[in-house]
Amino acid sequence: MSQTDPILLSVYANTFKSITDEMSIVVEKSTRSPILCEAKDFVTGLYDAQGNMLEQTENLPILAFSLAPVCRYLLEYFGDEIYEGDVIFHNDVFSYGNQNNDVAVFRPVFFEGELVAWTAVKGHQADIGGNVQGGYNPNATEVWQEALRIPPVKVYEKGKLRQDVWDFIFANIRLEIVQHDMKAQMGACKVGERRVLELLKKYGTESYENHKSALFEATQKMMEAEIAQIPNGVYCGEGMVYFDGHHEGSEFTIRVKITVEDKKVVFDYSETDAQTNGFVNGTYTSSASATLLTFLQMVNPDIPHNEGMIRPITINIPEGNLLNASYPKATTFGNHLCPPNADAIIRALSAVIPERVTAGWNNLLCSLTTGTDPEKNDRYVDIGFMGLKGGSGAMHGTDGYDHIGMIDASGGLLDQDYEMFEQQTPHLLLKHEYITDSAGAGEWRGGLGVETDFRIGSEDTQVVIFGDGDFEPAFGLFEGQDSILNTIELTYPDGEKVVPKNKDLILGVPKGTHYHQIAGGGGGYGNPKKRAREKIKAEVRNGVISPEAAKTDYGVDINK
Repeated sequence: MSQTDPILLSVYANTFKSITDEMSIVVEKSTRSPILCEAKDFVTGLYDAQGNMLEQTENLPILAFSLAPVCRYLLEYFGDEIYEGDVIFHNDVFSYGNQNNDVAVFRPVFFEGELVAWTAVKGHQADIGGNVQGGYNPNATEVWQEALRIPPVKVYEKGKLRQDVWDFIFANIRLEIVQHDMKAQMGACKVGERRVLELLKKYGTESYENHKSALFEATQKMMEAEIAQIPNGVYCGEGMVYFDGHHEGSEFTIRVKITVEDKKVVFDYSETDAQTNGFVNGTYTSSASATLLTFLQMVNPDIPHNEGMIRPITINIPEGNLLNASYPKATTFGNHLCPPNADAIIRALSAVIPERVTAGWNNLLCSLTTGTDPEKNDRYVDIGFMGLKGGSGAMHGTDGYDHIGMIDASGGLLDQDYEMFEQQTPHLLLKHEYITDSAGAGEWRGGLGVETDFRIGSEDTQVVIFGDGDFEPAFGLFEGQDSILNTIELTYPDGEKVVPKNKDLILGVPKGTHYHQIAGGGGGYGNPKKRAREKIKAEVRNGVISPEAAKTDYGVDINK
């Protein structure tokens, strides 16, 4: 067995990352749905022959750890019937998928006749069948009311398109654009395959295997060192979920028990409330990914993202609870259980690593509009990424980020370009700007939220609302203050005002309806009275803080 070379080890690590980055660029530049090419709601990944993560590019963090479990499942599912030239689709939430709309493409990579790696891309598709165009159905109680389930299926086998399989899948999906976007994901996987083969041709299989194992071990040691800085103990926290879409006043609690023992950490959700009979449930994959992305915000950001990083971490989520629903429950909302899950983790660890946690992030309140563009006579689906992006929580020494989005996006989810929004939908944007006093006050303030107004441009528009951000604002820490609540309001052309529920499906919204949304800021950290006076005065001048808030929240009279 050849020895590992430290310089070559760095070459492998950086090459793996460059491969997933290049795959990401391919998806961004070749997809057509604004959900993918504008917002970058996708992830690209590279895995070894056993399905272990080599690297990933996390445009949307909640998707980041959702590919490796499926890759290992594919190996079990297909066994010896995995061939060079295969392309496999998958979205099934009951075989390690995270959300129905998030459809993955996997491509096995063969070198000298042996399976050596996998390339994969998972992206949020504009439609995936089911009862509601766009995929979000707050009235759903079971998976078939949400989406077309795609268990592992080969659309290419040994390099040959299986036209019957392709036609079957897309006969059950409303929008033709989804076919084009899936082809783009397939192309990105092909690009990743080329780069892996170039690497193997240069260094050989033995070198690849040895350095891959060494990279895993080095990364594991880095994560163990981070965990070792947290005092041993058991720490508990809670986060709240409000309304399951069916039962008024329903509330649910996510409970996490975090056990730190030397170089290992266990996240146990056994005491989390049971699954609901409504729209609000999660899958193991989406919930475990939420746990990982939250914890990673509290450790060294330079740790490579590969299999070694997750080896010291155990996540226990029993089947049948809110975060790991049993078949055939509705689970599309599951990705959006990340914010209350993150709240629970932050609250649990804030007492022992106070300088590593943030205050609460703005919780999600999102809308999705679908209909037919009257000028193009084309169907459209738009997730209102502009309007949902509130502020992040502050942390010790740092204000929160303005207009970054919910914690499961963590800044990876890009904003919509204004002109593209009006090109890709029939809507007219009227206002999109920061909100004065939307951030929680603190020695370090939260990030600002935003206000969004647009006029709906299609008749009989369907508006879907989902989230929890109208019930509980982002929380402050260590005397920092909470932020403001989120709101969505529709004003019809006849003057009627409609305030949707936070899980709602509104049909027949007329053209000309005014849509207004507030996305709150993040929570503050530390006593606001300790914030620098000159910084407060500058923020009053810039409209970040009002003179009244400067006086009441920070104790600063700018006129003196």
